[in-house]
Amino acid sequence: MAIDAATVRKVAHLARIRVEEDKLEPLAAELSGILAWIEQLNEVDTEGVAPMASTEAVKLPMRDDVVTDGGDPQAILANAPKADRNFFVVPKVVE
Repeated sequence: MAIDAATVRKVAHLARIRVEEDKLEPLAAELSGILAWIEQLNEVDTEGVAPMASTEAVKLPMRDDVVTDGGDPQAILANAPKADRNFFVVPKVVE
């Protein structure tokens, strides 16, 4: 799969990343190389291979699910840049 400069420009815009015009072509070539490598991985036969999260057969330790910091909104929101009525205030991210 080949990526062109227009696609890089669009993805950079969607990700809110500024990419200079002279960097678009080299970045497109680099991303195309990465996708070509990923396509090579699709050719590997994984039939009969069990999915795993680690190379070691380790059982993760479990703990009791206990609330430890709840019930004190002032303490929880003490370091928040902005709070309103015991809630975090965040900037709007949907256009």
